[in-house]
Amino acid sequence: MSFKGQHLLSVKEFNLDAIDSLFNIAEKMKPYAKREKRTLVLDGAILGNLFFEPSTRTRVSFGTAFNLLGGEVRETTGLSTSALAKGESLYDTAQVLSGYSDIIAMRHPDANSVEEFATGSRVPVINGGDGPNEHPTQALLDLFTIKSELERLNQSISDLSLTLLGDLKHGRTVHSLCHLLALYKNLKIQLVSPDALQLPTQYVDLLTKAGHQVEIGSNLEKGLSQANVIYQTRIQEERFTSQNEANLYRGYFRLNKQIYADHCLPNAVIMHPLPRDSRLDANELDNDLNKEPGFAIFRQTDNGVLVRMALFACILGVEEQLSKCEQPINWHIGLN
Repeated sequence: MSFKGQHLLSVKEFNLDAIDSLFNIAEKMKPYAKREKRTLVLDGAILGNLFFEPSTRTRVSFGTAFNLLGGEVRETTGLSTSALAKGESLYDTAQVLSGYSDIIAMRHPDANSVEEFATGSRVPVINGGDGPNEHPTQALLDLFTIKSELERLNQSISDLSLTLLGDLKHGRTVHSLCHLLALYKNLKIQLVSPDALQLPTQYVDLLTKAGHQVEIGSNLEKGLSQANVIYQTRIQEERFTSQNEANLYRGYFRLNKQIYADHCLPNAVIMHPLPRDSRLDANELDNDLNKEPGFAIFRQTDNGVLVRMALFACILGVEEQLSKCEQPINWHIGLN
C-alpha cells in the first residue's frame, strides 16, 4: 500500500504490511517527539486542521505532529463559526480550504461526512472522526500502543487477550479498532458492556470471522480476569437521544486500584481513548491507578503523536528525508 498523496478515511484501507510499514516509521519519530532533535522536513507545508466537533487530544495531537515535522497549522473549530452554518456544502468547503492547505485533518459529527468532504478536496484528507462511524488514527495509535505494551512485557500480538469495556455500541474508536484486529488471527477478545450498549453485530461478526475467540457479557470481574490488555471506553453521552438515557449508564463500570489488584492479571495493561470521565458519579478510571506500571493511557496519547507524524510523512512523501532536514534543539526540555 502506498500512502503518498492518498486520503485516509477508513482503517479498512490497511493491511498488515501497511501497518507494519507505518509503525516502523512511527518508531523513527521518537527522537523528534521527545525533542532530542528536530526536523524541518515539512518546512513551508500547511495543515488545515478542521474540527467541527469538540476535541482536545486529537486536534492538538494532529497539530503537534505537523509542527514537529516543521509544518504550520491553520485551524477552524465548531460548526457554528464556519460557513457550514450558513448553508455551505461540504464539497464547497473542501474546494475552498484545500486551496489553502497541503493536507487536511477533519472531524465532523455526521457519519461519512469526511468521505463526502474528501470528494471536493484537492489535497489529501485524514479522517479525525466522523460521528459514530470511524476514528482511523485513534485505532492505529491504539494498535501501536497494544503492540508496544505487549513488547514491554516480552509478549507479542499473538498473545493478546483483550477486554473491550464500556459503551461498545457508540464508541467509534472500538469500531475502528475491530477492523484492525480482524487482520490478525486467533486472538482472545472479551466484550463487556451493559446489554443495551453491546458491540454492534457487524463488528462481532467481523471478529469471529477472523477466527478470534469472542466472549460477550456484562460481568466486569470476569472480563478483567482474562485480559492482559483492558480497553475502557467512556459512555458516549453525545450519541444518546437524551441526557437522562446517558445518565443510566454513567459509572456503570468503574476501575480502581483495589479492583485492579483483586481481579486483573499481574501487569495487565489499562488503555482508554480519553477523555476519561472523572466526575464523581462516573469515575471510570480512578486517579489511584495513575502510578500503576500497567496504566498506559498517557503513553497512549504520546503514541498518537508518533503515529500521526508517520502518517503525515508518508502521505506527503517525506518519510525518507527526515534526517536530511535535522536541526539542533536550542531550548530547555522538560522540568528541572
